[in-house]
Amino acid sequence: MSLRSQLLKGILDGCVLSIIEKKPVYGYELSTKLQEAGLGDVSEGTIYPILLRLQKNGLISGKMQPSESGPNRKYYYLTEQGKESLDTIASEWMQIVKPVNSLFNGRNLP
Repeated sequence: MSLRSQLLKGILDGCVLSIIEKKPVYGYELSTKLQEAGLGDVSEGTIYPILLRLQKNGLISGKMQPSESGPNRKYYYLTEQGKESLDTIASEWMQIVKPVNSLFNGRNLP
């Protein structure tokens, strides 16, 4: 597993919760939004187990809804517990990213 994959694995739950917080989404739409954010290496095969785990842990809920094109889709919504978890993840992330950016500041990256 690459270093990028290991780092991403640690923060991916927060990224998924953050997207769902903005607007309920279905699985493929979530994948697209992650790609648009620059996380194109996150496969759908990774996303669905995360959604299942987040739902099992009560951080999101899923609801089948009609689709304008095709079959019904399962949309995911952030729960109150999910909002609290996202707040914690975001706070912890900022406590890590600020000092790390400070340490890396001024480096010439390839």
